[in-house]
Amino acid sequence: MTTIPKLILIEGLPGSGKTTAAGLVHELLTSMDIDARLYTEGNLEHPADYDGVACFEEHEFAELLCSYDEYRDFLNEHIIRQDGRCFLEYRKLQQEYGPEFPDELLQAIFQKDIYELPLEDNRKLITERWRKFTANAAAGQGTFIFDCCFIQNPVTVGMIKYGADKETVTGYVTELAATIEPLNPLLIYITQHELDHSFKKAVRERPVEWSQGFIEYYTNQGYGAQHQYSGLAGTLQVLKARQELEADIYSSLTIAKHKADNSAFDNEGLKQRIAGILETCFNTERQPD
Repeated sequence: MTTIPKLILIEGLPGSGKTTAAGLVHELLTSMDIDARLYTEGNLEHPADYDGVACFEEHEFAELLCSYDEYRDFLNEHIIRQDGRCFLEYRKLQQEYGPEFPDELLQAIFQKDIYELPLEDNRKLITERWRKFTANAAAGQGTFIFDCCFIQNPVTVGMIKYGADKETVTGYVTELAATIEPLNPLLIYITQHELDHSFKKAVRERPVEWSQGFIEYYTNQGYGAQHQYSGLAGTLQVLKARQELEADIYSSLTIAKHKADNSAFDNEGLKQRIAGILETCFNTERQPD
């Protein structure tokens, strides 16, 4: 019997069914009496990633205080100083204070969001975060399930936002993979035969604001801007390039990994495929595909 994975990573392109798959993994592990902890995209309590968190150097935070002196006490009350840096969990504050949290201050803080920082700074902070998570998880019990932060986030900030080359983005993910090795991680990659169909389905089913923001993010910067892509058609071209990059990254990884086809959007069929993967990884010798 193999060592039980302490971390399961769910990845795939937008609209592939990653979040559904992550929920199914959690359901199946729970039915196996395994302590499973699910963290989906956007969870502000994520133990290995940052969502809605800004990072300032001390002098940058001092400048923020000077610029927004009327909020000095408020900012000092909520700043988290760690490893010589200043962290502000602004999305949590926004949820807590609602309209009382001024838009002007929010926008100033957002400029230092960890996913708005230069790629090198982002990579350093994210890798440090994953190292700390790994140390804590290795010493604890249970299995963590992460939805789309292992491959998707480095690819998004690297390729989509900054137009970084393949080697740089692959190196980012590879560094994370080496960091989590003590957790005996398992990667489940959700695939789709028809990228156009799956993404357009997501566009139809999700709010207009989501698709507008997605298209703008994918075409107005980084890889999309470099290739002068625009609109839905241009976004699909960027997604196809991302698909190729993620396929190469997947092939290069040496952690336990399996693909699960979700082209039919059949939840029961997907559940059966995932159940087979989990049985292989939790009860027998792992056989990466």
